[in-house]
Amino acid sequence: MTGRVAPQDGRAALPGREHRAGRAEQGVKKTASAAIKAAHPRNWELWTLRSRVIVFLAIWEPLTLLLVVWGIAISKPTTTVDWIRFASLAACATAHIQLTRRQEERRRNRLTTVFIDLTGIWIFPAALLLPMSLTLLLIVLVGGQRWFNWRRPPHRFLFTSLTTAAAAAAAHWLFGVLDPTALSTLRDDNSVAEFGYLFAAGFVYATIQALAVAAVLALSNSVRPTLRAVFGTRTDNLLDAGTVGLGAINAVLLVYLPPAIVVLVLVSVLGNRLAEISQLQDDAQTDAKTGLLNMRGWSESAARAFERTRRAGDRVALLMIDLDYFKWINDTYGHPAGDEVILAVGRLLQKIVRPVDIVGRFGGEEFVVLLLDTEVAAAERAAERVRTAIADLRIRTTGRRGAPTTITNRTTSIGVAVYPDHGNTVDELLHAADSAVYEAKENGRNQVRFAVSGHQGNVEHIRDHRDSRPSTQP
Repeated sequence: MTGRVAPQDGRAALPGREHRAGRAEQGVKKTASAAIKAAHPRNWELWTLRSRVIVFLAIWEPLTLLLVVWGIAISKPTTTVDWIRFASLAACATAHIQLTRRQEERRRNRLTTVFIDLTGIWIFPAALLLPMSLTLLLIVLVGGQRWFNWRRPPHRFLFTSLTTAAAAAAAHWLFGVLDPTALSTLRDDNSVAEFGYLFAAGFVYATIQALAVAAVLALSNSVRPTLRAVFGTRTDNLLDAGTVGLGAINAVLLVYLPPAIVVLVLVSVLGNRLAEISQLQDDAQTDAKTGLLNMRGWSESAARAFERTRRAGDRVALLMIDLDYFKWINDTYGHPAGDEVILAVGRLLQKIVRPVDIVGRFGGEEFVVLLLDTEVAAAERAAERVRTAIADLRIRTTGRRGAPTTITNRTTSIGVAVYPDHGNTVDELLHAADSAVYEAKENGRNQVRFAVSGHQGNVEHIRDHRDSRPSTQP
């Protein structure tokens, strides 16, 4: 072969065409080889999870499977009406999934914790009205389409499907006990009771899934997670409640006005779009690494809170928190370990400040906290409490070569500014606290420093809180 061949249609061969075809063929072979290798059980992503997560899954999934089998065993025989309802729900669910595929993909790719799947609009009514075998078939149909669209690891598909099926089985049993007629005797005089039955079944359905997902998220973290991290934000939980509520409405429509469930396809598509918009708004104000407010979100929230407090005549304090020798952590343990430290400190700050205080990530290894209605002495105590708490952190992570390691004894330099002593606006307090941090760094780190009262023309006493314990840091 000369390296140049005549194509079958008689056109002259393009230079390099045969070579590119050979490279493409090699690429296909490599892709197929990689797929075969990844499919081998010992190469599953499941084994990259923490051992405690694997143990939980090994216990949870057989239990959910038993619950599903029990649900199927106690179900009533399948009727023609059941099959019609199943076909209606399956068709609507499929339309919902395909019409919102792009939005769902964007939402999933942005989230790092809790994801609310709106297909509960179709699965929850199935749990209420259909035999468990048909409900399970619908769950597999919905989950299969989700997996085909995004090809998530199989262990995630299995966990999600079994957990949803277990929640559906529990809701099916409870609703069957409370209302054996399955909404067929709904009247004005018993509508309140029926609403209570739907609420109880919906609560069980949502709670089982929330607890299972929260357990996996909690066990996956190297540090103790916050409730927000494992159960989601208030918006997440409202979205989940709304999904179950629409599912209950769907069940009523299936019994009394079946064609009307098509309207819920439009509602579900709109819900996906609204959920994405809400998520985009949160993303614009949230630090992706820690879940805290980023500087844009923090500045807006802090400015509003500062104005309210100033009008009330109260004092406000601002803490600028800078982790000492953070570059050394990245250089010694690797950037993933540094991310774990940032995440641990962010969660710690959320736990040790008051709910009314505003915590944000300033950038890099720096954090800011606005303490509302706080005097100078209280600000000093709060800053010292933060410094001590960070020093006591034990952050379990991995080193550069993947070996487990624990990062301890990290020190912090903290600058404190108080309104009106050090500034009359949030920006002035930020600059003052930032200058105090630099002074703490220059004077040996691991201390709390108060800002200079520049706008009043006098210098405030600088409080030095260096730890008397020897530091193990560089």
